[in-house]
Amino acid sequence: MQKDISLKLLPSEAADQAIIKRYIASAEAVQTTAISGFHILKQSIDARSKQPWINLTLKAFINEPFQQRELTPFDFKDVKKAVRTVIIIGAGPAGLFAALQLIESGIKPILLERGKDVKARRRDLALLNKEGEVNPDSNYCFGEGGAGTYSDGKLYTRSSKRGDINRILNLFVHFGAEEKILYESHPHIGTNKLPQIITAMRNKILDCGGEFLFEKKVTGFNIQEERITGVKTADGSNFEADSIILAAGHSARDIFSLLHANKILIEAKPFALGVRVEHPQSLIDSSQYHCPVRGDFLPPASYSWVQQVDGKGIFSFCMCPGGIIAPAATSPGELVVNGWSPSKRNNPFANSGIVVTVEEKDFQSFKQHGPLAAMFFQQAVEKKAFEKGGGKFVAPAQRLVDFAENKISSSLPECSYLPGVSSSSLKEVLPPFVHKSLQQAFKEYGKKMKGYFTNEAIVVATESRTSSPVRIPRDPVTLQHPQIRNLYPCGEGAGYAGGIVSAAMDGERVAKQIKIFFS
Repeated sequence: MQKDISLKLLPSEAADQAIIKRYIASAEAVQTTAISGFHILKQSIDARSKQPWINLTLKAFINEPFQQRELTPFDFKDVKKAVRTVIIIGAGPAGLFAALQLIESGIKPILLERGKDVKARRRDLALLNKEGEVNPDSNYCFGEGGAGTYSDGKLYTRSSKRGDINRILNLFVHFGAEEKILYESHPHIGTNKLPQIITAMRNKILDCGGEFLFEKKVTGFNIQEERITGVKTADGSNFEADSIILAAGHSARDIFSLLHANKILIEAKPFALGVRVEHPQSLIDSSQYHCPVRGDFLPPASYSWVQQVDGKGIFSFCMCPGGIIAPAATSPGELVVNGWSPSKRNNPFANSGIVVTVEEKDFQSFKQHGPLAAMFFQQAVEKKAFEKGGGKFVAPAQRLVDFAENKISSSLPECSYLPGVSSSSLKEVLPPFVHKSLQQAFKEYGKKMKGYFTNEAIVVATESRTSSPVRIPRDPVTLQHPQIRNLYPCGEGAGYAGGIVSAAMDGERVAKQIKIFFS
């Protein structure tokens, strides 16, 4: 007999399979020997009381042989001689999952990635961190796997209506991720493990007959009678295909500018901008788990919050327990920070973006740029941050309480940000409405989370790439651009996703629609 059972266990109990079997046997009034095994279907932590608990939903095998978990099968076809081809601009999650879906549909994908493969890309990241030199086409945002590859692979999403989340997670497992991402409430892969998974995806695409080309920066579109037929790249190459998927990512400012220059319809889009805040991980653990020291069977704690200040939304973004703050700029002279964690989340600090919503009224001073107004507003803040930091991607920073009270910090705490931090007034970097909203929000949240509002924490500017400042419109049914036929805007860069899983689902959705169009 197979039966789904829910248990509430101490962390130490949930880590011991023998103890779990005893609880199953007790719940079903059978001998422990009758339990041949179990699968975890869902796992979450309840830390609302002083004693944290692990909630488990299990599929137990009782008085019958244990069966391994059934994973979703995938039918990747040989597309070497496929009649139809689709160019995909960008090899982030939207582009990669669109390519895999096309292959399952018997359509040949041609991926054009402006950056380098994951291995070569790592060298450019090291140069950025250690020498303060950024490669505009190979960095934390651009390159194989997109922004998520070296921003740690958080797979949590609320976008359940946009596609099949379980299918996306099963694809990750198929290409090497641990099965635990299938049942954890906030699944996470880790920057140290993602490159191998992305490489496995690329190899599958190539084995099936797809093409995967690096350092192919798109610089032009071939458009005839309002129909796109191909693209040009910076090295002089010309690529033709039946359809084009545009999945360039939220930082592809050159693509947004190229679309605008070609009078292809785009729109300014609200986004969010703020800072990244870093605390000692031990402080977050103590506060969230209500204990002086985190136990051996609990993961590093995280937090999430939403606040309203004078009609402005303030929220945490991309929280990284046991993580590192990273330089995520894509051009010289601009400073952007992001965060990531390794799979074990075992670094001594916890960091999170804390950002303020930016609406159309907030970037009116840039309205001369039309649909690129939000993008130029975003870029102007990043340039201020770079100048205030003093160059080489040294970031301007303040202690958290000092930030809220308009004091320049006489010293700064240890920080994980490798290029370094300098004590500065972030009031001179952030737009006034962002600065004021953050000051009040930090004070208010400090009343809710014990120990959060402290000068042991550091505020680092600027977190500005939460989402795209541009939306590329598309028909809600055909998913094609309303002006240019056979052009399919996709993923975060087009304004239709926010994170790895939602971008992957959007890539699949577009690929399925292309199959329908070809039928």
